[in-house]
Amino acid sequence: MRFAYRFSGLLGTVYRRGNLSFTRDGNSLLSPVGNRISLFDLKNNKCETLPLATRLNIVCVGLSPDGSLAILVDEEGAALLVSLIGKCVIHQFYFHKPVHSVSFSPDGKKFVVTKDNLAYLYHAPGKKREFNAFVLDKTYYGPYDETTCIDWTDDSKCFAVGSKDMSTWVFGAERWANLIYYSLGGHKDVIVACFFEENSLDLYTISQDAALCVWQCDTELDGLKPMPPKDAAKEKKAAEDDEELLEEPKGEEIHGKADPSEEETRNKVKYSRVAKYFFNKEGDFNNLTAAAYHKKTHLLVTGFASGVFHLHELPDFNLIHSLSISDQRIASISINCTGDWIAFGCSGLGQLLVWEWQSESYVLKQQGHFNSMVSLAYSPDGQYIVTGGEDGKVKVWNTSSSFCFVTFTEHNSGVTAVTFTSTGYVVLSASLDGTVRAFDLHRYRNFRTFTSPRPSQFSCLAVDSSGEIVAAGSQDSFEIFIWSMQSGRLLDVLAGHEGPISSLSFNPMKCVLASASWDKTVKLWDMLDSWRTKETFIINSDVLVVAFRPDGKELAVAALNGQITFWDHDNAVQTGSIEGRHDLQMGRKELDKITAKQAAKGKSFTTLCYSADGQSILAGGLSKFVCIYNVKEQILMKKFEISCNHSLDAMEEYLDRRKMTEFGSMALIDEGGGGDEGVAIPLPGVKRGDMSYRHFKPEIRVTCVRFCPTGRSWAATTTEGLLLYSLDSGLIFDPFELDIDVTPSNIRKTLSQKEYTMAIVMAFKLNEKKLIQEVIEAVPSSEVDVVCSSLPDLYVEKLLEFLASAFETSCHLEFYLIWAHKLLMLHGQKLKTRSVKLLPVIQFLQKSIQRHFEDVSKLCEWNIYNIKYALAISQQRGMKRAAEETPGDEEELDSDSDYLMQEAHKDNLSS
Repeated sequence: MRFAYRFSGLLGTVYRRGNLSFTRDGNSLLSPVGNRISLFDLKNNKCETLPLATRLNIVCVGLSPDGSLAILVDEEGAALLVSLIGKCVIHQFYFHKPVHSVSFSPDGKKFVVTKDNLAYLYHAPGKKREFNAFVLDKTYYGPYDETTCIDWTDDSKCFAVGSKDMSTWVFGAERWANLIYYSLGGHKDVIVACFFEENSLDLYTISQDAALCVWQCDTELDGLKPMPPKDAAKEKKAAEDDEELLEEPKGEEIHGKADPSEEETRNKVKYSRVAKYFFNKEGDFNNLTAAAYHKKTHLLVTGFASGVFHLHELPDFNLIHSLSISDQRIASISINCTGDWIAFGCSGLGQLLVWEWQSESYVLKQQGHFNSMVSLAYSPDGQYIVTGGEDGKVKVWNTSSSFCFVTFTEHNSGVTAVTFTSTGYVVLSASLDGTVRAFDLHRYRNFRTFTSPRPSQFSCLAVDSSGEIVAAGSQDSFEIFIWSMQSGRLLDVLAGHEGPISSLSFNPMKCVLASASWDKTVKLWDMLDSWRTKETFIINSDVLVVAFRPDGKELAVAALNGQITFWDHDNAVQTGSIEGRHDLQMGRKELDKITAKQAAKGKSFTTLCYSADGQSILAGGLSKFVCIYNVKEQILMKKFEISCNHSLDAMEEYLDRRKMTEFGSMALIDEGGGGDEGVAIPLPGVKRGDMSYRHFKPEIRVTCVRFCPTGRSWAATTTEGLLLYSLDSGLIFDPFELDIDVTPSNIRKTLSQKEYTMAIVMAFKLNEKKLIQEVIEAVPSSEVDVVCSSLPDLYVEKLLEFLASAFETSCHLEFYLIWAHKLLMLHGQKLKTRSVKLLPVIQFLQKSIQRHFEDVSKLCEWNIYNIKYALAISQQRGMKRAAEETPGDEEELDSDSDYLMQEAHKDNLSS
């Protein structure tokens, strides 16, 4: 139970690639993030990452019309059918080739998948259990090049498919007598999007060279005639005969022709182009990269490679407004069901924006770190996480909503370390630009900048428990710099190390600083004894990281040889060691000449952190595993695999033999041409793409791990982003001193006899959260004092922990506050003797109460302000006015109302 941490969220990355999708109610947005999917609840301002992952990065998402199912397809064509209600995988399917787009029909009975130059129509999975959820119905041939986009008519009778061969094809989902297929040309570049008009076969097609064609159909949807049964039966039999000869079933095949004969087109649906519009004006040639259309409001949104988007009203092509939201290519656009909110995804910077076009304001604006995250720190109450990245940005995240609420951009180079002070309202960051900066979380400003006499790159940072002394270690001068937080002055420069300083840590209980260096030593500096070296520990290898236990009585040191050693620093004695190199279990990179086993010999842990109770230690390094060790027993307790994304390098232990050729690995063969994002070189005979573009795979690694002060969760900064793991106690049966008589019926019987203390003890023995809640909420508020005083000491801690978790979800705020108050008042002295052990529980309780305090205080302040305002207005109305007011009198009245408002504001502040 203690190590039952589960993946609970992905922060720091909001969008990678693929298509964005709004849910049916239009209040939530699905965004593909690497090989995971995040659900942004825009109404409640929360983000949730689903606990499932594909093998490679997700490239397209198909959402069913009722919003209960989603199809996620990765880079190689492996698909997952996911239930968004149960948040689990229902079915897995392999399409054998990369898929370009997936789209469900509006009635939810079928869906189309496009791969290569074909379109496949499948029966959508139903509510019943099926052996195979993906049943192929028809295969459509027609385009000569790869297909790019899909759109359905409102009644699910037909769908359109755009292609890279500059044509758009309209296919019948059923075999209609007057529409089997129809090919539309008229463009000079790749088709980016195609959209049907509402309840019509009229079509809009948009190409990459920013041209829009409007196509009018001579037939309405009701005018589609079903094929006579005889002809349909003949064709079906022919298709079945063909299928017997094929190894892979292709369903019913429909072969389209770009130039059909006159006989084939007689009495068939006809399209005519009625207009052609161009987005690029005055020589501003800019590739159109994404588009979305809202049928009810006739709103067309188009995104461009320069980060500009346009809003047009169709069919008249009236420009509503144009705006630049980024300097990067817009990769995906989606409009919600009401047509009010537009979502934009920019894969270059990992941006996700939701724009309300009528009020011209952002509903959501999130962006992760451009490069990888390097460090993280929890706030003392565990409510916030601060991260620092190689892009020089410092971001602060809310753990309950998973959103970033402030970004500091003052650093000019990569951030190497971040930390909170003990108050939780000041964030400190060290950077390679030679500065340590302090940021205020009340006013969101950089209020202190600490620098060294000579410019030096800072690699690590520590702040003492009082928050008054800041220390930073240098990479180039091998010195440690000490500053005062109050004055910002440099207090001392500690010299003595003969190599770069790799890590610093202050003892939480004493004024002692531990510094680790590549010179194979750990030094302890006594702050009270004029920063003299108190002790020097000689380690067998270069020291990478050092960490104090929360009670300050033990020091953990990780070295380059893969060992973690534990020291009793008061007596300068080594108390134990862990050989952790084999637990890292390295993967082999595509370009490595040596095996993973050989490469692992040079690897080690680069980040350490003690758990909140100090009994275990969390360690991570240049691999996909994070290990939890028991400090006392020095054994591995659990190993977490933080990613299964094979789009990252060094994921597999052995190289894939299918990628090996007689000339070596396929990864070593440079194909020269870039991806779709490359700049097209318009010279004859030159390969498409920028010759300087190189495809690279980021390597999986863990740069920093930290335990939450509450002990309920831990976080790791990785190549994928900031991963959160927390205890999911709701699904685990974990009884405590369980007796044969302790059953739910007996507990309720005891409760009905008003033996409240006994009922609470029995409920905790069974340890089912809902039952504990039922028992506690049945206790009258007048009896809380008596129950608390008679509660055994063993259950006080358990009750406090329950109260902390109940505060997060329950609406009975005052009732639970009475419980917390009485427990702490009556058992405070006894709890104080076990303060170190109980600290995580108390911090968890404080975090929950603090969050409610912030919410309620804001609401109260707003209400007080409104009451003062209403009083000020009522006083003004009681004044006598002249019958005819001159303009001067009006100005005086305005100034009077301003004065009254100022007075009301002053009263508000004083109260």
